[in-house]
Amino acid sequence: MTTERVEYAAMEAPTLAAALRITAAENADETWVKNRDGSVVITWGEGLERADRIAGGLRGLGITKGDTVALMLVNRPEFHILDFGAMIAGATPFSIYQTYSAEQIDYLLEDSASKLIVTEPTYLETVQEACSKLDSPPQIVLVDGPAGGVDGTISLAELEQADPSFDGAAASEQIGPDDILTLIYTSGTTGPPKGVQLTHNNLMWMVRGTSDIVNFPRRSRVISWLPSAHIAERAAHHYIPAVMGFEITSVPDHKLVMEVLPEVRPNWFFAVPRIWEKLRGGLQGMVAGQPDEQREPLEAALKAAIEKVRLEQSGEEVPAELAATVAAADEKYFAALRAMLGLDQVVTINVGAAPTPVEVLEFFHAIGLPLAELWGMSETCGGGTVNPPDKVRIGTVGPAVPGVELKLAEDGEVMIRGELVMLGYRNMAGETAATIDADGWLATGDIGQFDDQMYLKIVDRKKELIINAAGKNMSPANIEAQIKTASPLIDQVCCIGDARPYNTALISLDADFAPQWAAKQGLEDASISSLAENPALLELVQAAVDEGNTHLARVEQIKKFTLLPTAWEPGGDELTPTMKLKRKPIAEKYADEIEALYAPAT
Repeated sequence: MTTERVEYAAMEAPTLAAALRITAAENADETWVKNRDGSVVITWGEGLERADRIAGGLRGLGITKGDTVALMLVNRPEFHILDFGAMIAGATPFSIYQTYSAEQIDYLLEDSASKLIVTEPTYLETVQEACSKLDSPPQIVLVDGPAGGVDGTISLAELEQADPSFDGAAASEQIGPDDILTLIYTSGTTGPPKGVQLTHNNLMWMVRGTSDIVNFPRRSRVISWLPSAHIAERAAHHYIPAVMGFEITSVPDHKLVMEVLPEVRPNWFFAVPRIWEKLRGGLQGMVAGQPDEQREPLEAALKAAIEKVRLEQSGEEVPAELAATVAAADEKYFAALRAMLGLDQVVTINVGAAPTPVEVLEFFHAIGLPLAELWGMSETCGGGTVNPPDKVRIGTVGPAVPGVELKLAEDGEVMIRGELVMLGYRNMAGETAATIDADGWLATGDIGQFDDQMYLKIVDRKKELIINAAGKNMSPANIEAQIKTASPLIDQVCCIGDARPYNTALISLDADFAPQWAAKQGLEDASISSLAENPALLELVQAAVDEGNTHLARVEQIKKFTLLPTAWEPGGDELTPTMKLKRKPIAEKYADEIEALYAPAT
C-alpha cells in the first residue's frame, strides 16, 4: 500500500473541464485509455486533442452551451474522448443503457431534449426507431461508421475533422462550476426515470472526498466495465481518472471482467455484491475440488484466517499462535490466490449498490483482500460513505467522506447534505422539492444505523421493507443475501412477504454454475428450464435455503420457494442493468407463482 501522500494538481480545479487539461498536460505521453488487446491505445495528449476536435465538430453541428448530447456505446476507448468532447463544447453528455428498448430511449431523448446522440452500428436500428418518434429528432453520430455516414448519420472521423481551428482551451474556460456536467437517469422501477442533474462542482467534491480517504498511487490502473449510464462507472472509471491520471482498460462485455483482472492487475476494483458472491463461490468450489491432501490444509487455513478476521473486527486480541498460522497460510496459499485473481496490486477494493453478506466480506478479508463496502446514490455522485482501506468495519458502509454531513430522520431514514448533492431532477421540480428540503438535506430512501464510530450501516430501502401480516418489519435484501450466499447454484432471490403470514421466495438459477453442475451429473439437457425441475438440483436448492435460514430469525425465514425456469438477466424484466431487483415488476410478472406459494395445501 502507498504510504506517501500523493497530491494531484488537478484536484483543486473548479471544473472537470479544467482538471482534464491539467491532467493531460502532466501525463501527455502516458496511456489514458486502451482496449484489452492493445489495438487501440490513446495517450492523454492525443486524447485531449481528439476531444477538442470532437468539441469543434459538435459546435459546427449547432451544439452550444447547455445543449444535451446522448451516448449509447459499449465500454470502449472512444467513449471517454466523445464524452469529454461534448463537455468541452459546453454540452451536457449522458449515457443510455445498451439494453434499453426504442420506447425507453425515446423517453430519455425527449426528456433530456437531446440535440445529438452518439452510437455504434449494433444499436443504430434501435436508436433510429426511437428518434423516428420525436418531433425534433437528434442528429446521429455513428462510431465505426463509414465515411459519408449511413442513413443520414455522421461518422466519428468526419466529426473530428469538421473544425480544426476550434480552441478547446478557450471553450473550457467558459465552463463554470455550477454548469451541469452530466445526467444520470434512475432505473425507473417505480415510475418514469428521473434525470439526476450533476454539476462540475458536485463531481469535483466527490473526487476530492474519495481521494481524502483512499491514497491512490500515480498512474493507477482501473478497468472500465460497468454501464456508463450508471454513476459508479462514470465516477470510478471516467471522472476520477480524469483528475488523477489513471490508466483505463475498456472491456465491452462485463462477463469478461474476471478474465481481464489478471491482465490489468488494477490498483482499484469496484463491483456489485453479486460479482463478489460468485467469485467466492468459485473459489470455494475450486478448493472443494482438490484432492484431500491439498483440500484439508487449505480449508483449515481459511478457517483460521476467518477466525482471525472475526477477532480483529470484534476488537479482541489475536493469539500469537493464530497470527503466525495465518501469516504462514498467506505466504503458502493466499498470496498465490490474489495473484491468480489479478488482485495482488490493489490499493482498495470496493463493493456497493446493495447489501453484501458478512460471510462474503469475511472470506475476502481472510485471503488478504480487505473488501470494503461503500454507499452512495446517483443523486450524490455515487459518493457518501466509504470504509477506509486500513480501517474497514465489516457490516458497515463506512464513515461519511470529508465534506459530507449525515443524520437519521425519526424513522431511521438516512439524510445527507454536502456539495456533492445533485442540483435536482430534470423537469421534475416537485420531485426535487420532495427529495431535498429547504436546508439542503437529501432524503435518501435508505434506512440506516450508526455505530459508536459513526460508521453507517444500511438496513434496507425504506420502500422495500417487508411488514408481514403480524406487523413485523424485515429487510428483504438481508434475507435474500443469506440465501444467495448458501449456494453458487443460486443467482437471484426475491423475497415475498409484505402483508403475508410468512416469507416465500422466487429463486433463479445461476446461468454459469447450474450448467456446470449438470455436466458433472452427466445430464444431456443443461438448460435452465430443465434444471429447474430436476429433483436432485431442487434438493440442493432446498438445502441452501435451509442453510440460509439458520442465519435468520424465525420470522424472517423462507418457508416456501419456487425455482423459476428462466435466468434473470441484467436489464431484463426482473433486474436493472446493475443487477438490482425490480420488485414491483417482479410481483406483477410472477403473480400466479406467488399466489401459489400461499395457496392452502391440498
